[in-house]
Amino acid sequence: MRALRRLVKVGWTVSRYRLDTLLEGDAGADSPLPPRYRWLLKASPARLIPAGSESRGARLRMALEQLGPVFIKFGQLLSTRRDLLPRDIADELARLQDHVPPFSGAEARRIVEQAIGTPIEEAFSYFELDPMASASVAQVHAASLPDGTRVVVKVVRPGIDRIIREDLELLRLLAAFLDEHSREARRLHLPEVVEDYERTILQELDLQQEAANTARLRANFAESPLLYVPRVYWHLTRRNVLVLERIDGVPIGDMEALRAHGTDLKKLADRGVETFFTQVFEHNFFHADMHPGNIFVDVTDPADPSYIAIDCAIIGSLTREDQDYLARNLLAFFNRDYAEVARLHLESGWIPEDTDPHAFERVIKELCEPIFAKPLNEISFGLFLVQLFDTAREFDMEIQPQLVLLQKTLLYIEGLGRELYPQLDLWETAKPFMERWVADHVGPAAALREFAEYAPLILDQLPRLPALVARTGTQLRQLERAVDRQNDALAALDRRLTRLDRRWRSRRVAGGALIVAAGVLLWGPIAESLAGDAGLGAAAGLASAAVGSLLLLRP
Repeated sequence: MRALRRLVKVGWTVSRYRLDTLLEGDAGADSPLPPRYRWLLKASPARLIPAGSESRGARLRMALEQLGPVFIKFGQLLSTRRDLLPRDIADELARLQDHVPPFSGAEARRIVEQAIGTPIEEAFSYFELDPMASASVAQVHAASLPDGTRVVVKVVRPGIDRIIREDLELLRLLAAFLDEHSREARRLHLPEVVEDYERTILQELDLQQEAANTARLRANFAESPLLYVPRVYWHLTRRNVLVLERIDGVPIGDMEALRAHGTDLKKLADRGVETFFTQVFEHNFFHADMHPGNIFVDVTDPADPSYIAIDCAIIGSLTREDQDYLARNLLAFFNRDYAEVARLHLESGWIPEDTDPHAFERVIKELCEPIFAKPLNEISFGLFLVQLFDTAREFDMEIQPQLVLLQKTLLYIEGLGRELYPQLDLWETAKPFMERWVADHVGPAAALREFAEYAPLILDQLPRLPALVARTGTQLRQLERAVDRQNDALAALDRRLTRLDRRWRSRRVAGGALIVAAGVLLWGPIAESLAGDAGLGAAAGLASAAVGSLLLLRP
């Protein structure tokens, strides 16, 4: 019932803000809908509602704000893709990063006091009731510790847990419906994607988990010039309250301020790509919510700028196997080795094992060659991914839920990098990194390191090696005999099941025949049978019906 009410609210919000107008296309352009669906747009009852004076971007932003955090985060992702969105829509969606309407400062103070179990005046020498920033899940207040240390206090919105769970329930129902009725939806593994997204967004409600993520990310980059992560004040941190060191930096989206400081924007954009690949492949622990509201720039030395990251609630990681396949796939794309791309996709299970590798290689080549014909700094990796998945659809290429966070983060990084430096060559920056990583983790050097890591264990087992070799022949013969016995047992079981199946079928046929005979025999004398004057035919019919029913019902 809650999901139904939520669905009605979503439909009403879409209609109220006339979001259907977003599908009509820009001036002089056709609707992005396929022609066979455009009549639905024209027949929509929402067209009876006036669109109002607000721009289309403002209406989309207000609708997402009203629908809550799950939808706001979708808008945050869209806002980073200025190469894919009209500028007016991207500008409005950018306001979702940290301009979500706040809740009252008095309520925030009450939540903090209840969480830490002490009056606010004892924990802080200063606490600003007006929030510095307000996002979809929490808002942030400036404060100072008793010793004068400047901090920020992050407070989870009251009641947000219920709203998020209702949205997730709606998404689960929609995903299950689409998975059942759409072959394309099944290819996307929508229920698994929603389940993965549920885990990540619920992590945002646990600020102690965010504190742990922040501390680990800070440790990973402790000696690095690429990224700075604020310090956590654990003694004041609770599940719904997080206290962090206050940092000073320029918001990544404030291009005027960055230029005014004389920031080397090319170096900053390149460092963003390097930071991403370092997190994914070196640390296997990456910040997966790197929208502009969470990224600042340290411009103390404008010629050598570095990033400051906050809001580490959503963190991603990959298995070693996914790391290997992803790295080698990226490098194969960089080198235009499409046969290797096809082989890796088959080996990793990302496409069905019965796929023709030559046909898949040919299709990938047809997709990539026109893209690579452009200057590399004009290639959008985001558009490339979209076209890749669209092309691979004919091979039933499935979306990997464990890679969704990674893909989203890569789109964020490219969007930010292109905003900083439109000539950003993501490929040129990434390729040397991937070549080094593959050489270190896949080649002979990796094999030597693995051997060195396990050398003590190998040396420990070495004295036992002769005895193990001597016993191997006996153990293999015992294993062969065990396999033979297992095969004999399986064959005997198969024969018994075959006999039981024949017996079951015979019993059903006999039961059906007896019931048919009963029907014939009882057709006339059934009335006399009930009156007590049953003859031989009626008695035989009743007996046939009883025995036939027993045979049919008996397992």
